Amino acid sequence: MTRKTLAAIVASLCLVILAGCNTIHGVGKDIESGGRTIEKASGAGK
Repeated sequence: MTRKTLAAIVASLCLVILAGCNTIHGVGKDIESGGRTIEKASGAGK
């Protein structure tokens, strides 16, 4: 492999990994928000 090809592969993998982290973080926020909504609806948050 040439250095340019290897650099392109490494850069692509880094972008995929970073995009995955943002996605997981967003899912965590959505689940947390849903939990708060359920808690409020059940009256447990009082």
